[in-house]
Amino acid sequence: MNENTNDRLQDTKRSVFQRIAKLLTHRLLFDVLFILLQIAVLGAMVLVFSNYFVYFYAVCIVLTCVAVIWIIASGNHPDYKIAWIVPIMALPVFGGLLYLLFGGNRLSQRSRKRLRKLEELQQQAMGDGSQITNLLPAGDINAKVQSRYITKGSLYPPHLHTLTKYYPLGEELFAVMLKELEQAEHYIFLQYFIIQPGEMWNTILEILQRKAAAGLDVRVLYDDIGCLMTLPKHYPTTLRKKGIACKVFNPFRPVVSMRLNNRDHRKICVIDGHTAFTGGVNLADEYINRIERFGHWKDSGICLKGEAAWNLTVMFLSSWGVTEEEAADFSRYLPSIHLEESYPTDGLVQPFMDSPLDDEAVSATVFLNLIVRANQSIYFTTPYLIIDHAMTDALCTAAKSGIDVRVITPHIPDKRRVFELTRAHYGPLVEAGVKVYEYLPGFIHSKAFVVDSQFAVVGTINMDYRSLYLHFECAVWMYQSSAVLEIQDDFLATQAVSQQVQLEEIQQLNWGKRLYRSLLRVFAPLL
Repeated sequence: MNENTNDRLQDTKRSVFQRIAKLLTHRLLFDVLFILLQIAVLGAMVLVFSNYFVYFYAVCIVLTCVAVIWIIASGNHPDYKIAWIVPIMALPVFGGLLYLLFGGNRLSQRSRKRLRKLEELQQQAMGDGSQITNLLPAGDINAKVQSRYITKGSLYPPHLHTLTKYYPLGEELFAVMLKELEQAEHYIFLQYFIIQPGEMWNTILEILQRKAAAGLDVRVLYDDIGCLMTLPKHYPTTLRKKGIACKVFNPFRPVVSMRLNNRDHRKICVIDGHTAFTGGVNLADEYINRIERFGHWKDSGICLKGEAAWNLTVMFLSSWGVTEEEAADFSRYLPSIHLEESYPTDGLVQPFMDSPLDDEAVSATVFLNLIVRANQSIYFTTPYLIIDHAMTDALCTAAKSGIDVRVITPHIPDKRRVFELTRAHYGPLVEAGVKVYEYLPGFIHSKAFVVDSQFAVVGTINMDYRSLYLHFECAVWMYQSSAVLEIQDDFLATQAVSQQVQLEEIQQLNWGKRLYRSLLRVFAPLL
């Protein structure tokens, strides 16, 4: 064996040992072990109680009945109710206990109380937007109705004097974001679901560190579950040492509970209050195709310059303020403070957010409003097409009414089970005349919706149960903005490299695949 070969073997062994050591010391390992310990204790308790089987069985049956009644009477989505009632009734001894442990989908009462206070501050800071919608011509009734609902449902009003620019690829958005970050003079706010060290995040971090050293207010907020495998547990301390304020949203606790369903899936970058970015792009290298995971990663985002950036600023400050004892003075961050002159008006621009804690399905209603009010065309891209009966029925009715309805989903999946679940929803749509396409080059993560060449929505919202009902999300609704046609052009360009799903393909599926997909649809809200 020559010296070079021996060195390579040594390097390989060292790399393997390093990976093993990293795995053994990763926070997730200890969290999983602690959860398994809790499960073992619960199992032991069940064994102990089984000695008193008759009484134990009676208590479990009562608990199961109470759980089912509670679920039926709750305000949860019908699909979510069915997804829980089926396993509870199938496992009557343990069903009620399972729901008590895993059925929660809310934050703590303390956090909910704080959020309600923040909502009051948001409403004071935002206004009702009526002075803007009243400027629309009388014929623009669809725009008025949709905008009024968003203002009422999410508390975020529409704006004029805002430039919109759509970016069809993550790498294009990243390049512009770097330029804007370099020009920051007062503050930088970042709020992301996933942050992962690599070329993208390391480049941004270097800018943030320089800006913080120069005296700017630099803050980073990230979701703990989203970054569970990408950032170490004490990463906020690392950033604070660099002068960057940092918080973790809804920290993961290693307990047997699913009260971690409400994740912060938003992606927000605000610079000096007058420039803001959002979209599907997280701060990790696959989003800008520096690394390849599932073929070409097709993502998108939007940049706002002007008054509408205020909505995204308040969204960030509201999330940041959840753990603050004193209420923030939002007015210190108004766009006008650091904006020398107003930008021209580029249509109606309305960034909005959706929270799972207010019992208002804003995102789902925004999309339903767009669908039922469409006159000519409905085009949208989504990584996951896991929609309920109401959304499916609306899309099918639109297609049957002669409206050109098209959707593009991935051809290469990031999660095999979710991919099968997406395909399970093709049948009724294709039969009704909806044109479904799969993006052949790889994975499409873009969340963009365009209707009648006049309306568009770009943001973080997937067309699945989690995004529509469980996660904290954000997006930008636009009417007659220049970005609307840019989104439509991007859709058509993406369609050109996509393959249409034919009804014959769906009808020729074997019974095993049909059964598997049917089961997945039943439990879709829990996946």
